[in-house]
Amino acid sequence: MNILLISGSASHNSGNFYLLKAIADSWEGQHEVSVFQGLADFPLFSPARLEEGTPIKLETLKQQIKAADLIVISTPEYSHNIPAVLKNLFEWCTASGEFAEKKVLAITLTPKEPRGEHAMRALLPTLKTLKAKVLAQLPLYKSEMEIKDQVVILPKEIKEGLNTFLEIGN
Repeated sequence: MNILLISGSASHNSGNFYLLKAIADSWEGQHEVSVFQGLADFPLFSPARLEEGTPIKLETLKQQIKAADLIVISTPEYSHNIPAVLKNLFEWCTASGEFAEKKVLAITLTPKEPRGEHAMRALLPTLKTLKAKVLAQLPLYKSEMEIKDQVVILPKEIKEGLNTFLEIGN
């Protein structure tokens, strides 16, 4: 299975990115897995920009989305919402439809409960608008896992849950 993991954070040193790297490492050898970070590098979407053409790096990500059998999006919560960089990606993909019919696992990663609830409530309707097939939503908290030197150590129960999700998504 070709799996694309997208960090929805504006930060290059995001806990969401390191979480996705840990997930990718746990699935390595079983699936073709790639992790994308760098949404902050994309220009702000506007309809006029469509006429100028899609930037090459963004077009590359759009092709990865099209090729993926499964997409995992992990996002923090900024001001009770998803980060603007993630929303910007979705806006770039609205007219072109890369997320249509794509299986998606939606993850929020925040410091502790109940944070992340607002981000998930913003993320799910957006994915629905894009016609993505959200198979599951998973709120995760940094307080539930060990993070050492920018390496996330996934607890056994989270690994098992993710593997169960893969079976559903397959």
